[in-house]
Amino acid sequence: QVQLVESGGGLVQAGGSLRLSCAASGTIFSVSFMAWYRQAPGKQRELVATVTRGGSTNYADSVKGRFTLSRDNAKNTLYLQMNSLKPEDTAVYYCNAHIITERWSDGSNYWGKGTLVTVSS
Repeated sequence: QVQLVESGGGLVQAGGSLRLSCAASGTIFSVSFMAWYRQAPGKQRELVATVTRGGSTNYADSVKGRFTLSRDNAKNTLYLQMNSLKPEDTAVYYCNAHIITERWSDGSNYWGKGTLVTVSS
């Protein structure tokens, strides 16, 4: 069984910062692609940022320059440092990862249950 568990969400004032974490646990051979998505009330889930195993990152235009994605491959953990937060960043943030559980398998896509970030104006 593989689990992704997010943490670090909470209530913050506009202009503040939060750091989200996503830890993968269980029977894991390798974690390749990892990402953060978010879903605001009444809106569709959207991609926030992605990172390859090698550390190459991509960001949604709405968070470029404010959010920084990083990962610790030894700990199978993903981080999202969020600075200069805006009320429109309010959403449930979900961790997503492609995880290989056995050496010769293709792996599967996994989701965490999400962590709520609320930014007050």
